[in-house]
Amino acid sequence: MPRIVAVSSSALNDAAQILRDGGLVAMPTETVYGLAANALDGVAVAKIFAAKGRPGFNPLIVHVPDVAAAEKLVVMNDAARLIAESFWPGPLTMILPRAEHCPVSDLCSAGLPTLAIRVPALKATQDLLRACAVPLAAPSANKSGSISPTTPKHVADSLGDTVDMILAAGACDVGLESTVLDLSGDVPVVLRPGAITAEQIGHVLGCDVGYDLGDHGGADVKSPGQLLRHYAPAIPLRMRAVDVAPGEALLAFGSTRFMGLRGGGAASALPEHALRNLSENGDLYEAASNLFRMMRELDNGQNSGIAVMDIPDTGVGLAINDRLRRAAAGSVK
Repeated sequence: MPRIVAVSSSALNDAAQILRDGGLVAMPTETVYGLAANALDGVAVAKIFAAKGRPGFNPLIVHVPDVAAAEKLVVMNDAARLIAESFWPGPLTMILPRAEHCPVSDLCSAGLPTLAIRVPALKATQDLLRACAVPLAAPSANKSGSISPTTPKHVADSLGDTVDMILAAGACDVGLESTVLDLSGDVPVVLRPGAITAEQIGHVLGCDVGYDLGDHGGADVKSPGQLLRHYAPAIPLRMRAVDVAPGEALLAFGSTRFMGLRGGGAASALPEHALRNLSENGDLYEAASNLFRMMRELDNGQNSGIAVMDIPDTGVGLAINDRLRRAAAGSVK
């Protein structure tokens, strides 16, 4: 069983150290218990997906202590500032464009140019954010597809030893995931209903705000509660490649010793613009952390396609392959 520790100064310091070291902590919030990782650490974020058993890299909500911290990560327009003044801290998440040079791992955005961000209200959550001094990615602390946890026992029963520590603060006050408001487009829209309603939001913004609950025929999710296509390269992507065709780039995994070029030559001889290795050591967490960035770097106008070496379909590798399959299906042929 995971270590369950009541909130105290020493417990907060221990939890903050675990998070800074790349571990996972189940943290209380006013909505539900969240499975937190350092949002700046892609390897740590990848552990969230493995612990939850998520089938793919869905966007994650990033938690920060205040508006000033949020403005370092996202571009806040006038509407976002009005919403923040009215509902932050509290159970409302905003989807906004990522700021230039945003340090948050691409895994939190699932390759999209937006970020879901929230300022939680619970004092224990605020204390943890300030103790660790990094933004925290935190979906609900439960196995994917199961009921969201509102007590420490729910977390322990669902996640077991996959979490390094459960920071316990009793039952959650709201007990329902945060409202997700998309402000990244021309029209504000609620993607996931919660305790704060579209009507309340519309009153603040002075306009009608509707719901879009994600019935988009099985496409990828833009955020918790919304389905939309993820990033896909503009060039064809070919999975389980055993060689590299002329003009293709190579997205490698592990050793490239036996990877060759059609027509002769070793893959290691590819130019810099055509070669990236997700993890030379074959570490799936490192591979997940590098996935979106390296796909973008190879989609650079100099390559006609991307050949991807085989990646084990196990653990977080399942999520990596799911993302690659979707990118392959969505890329231009």
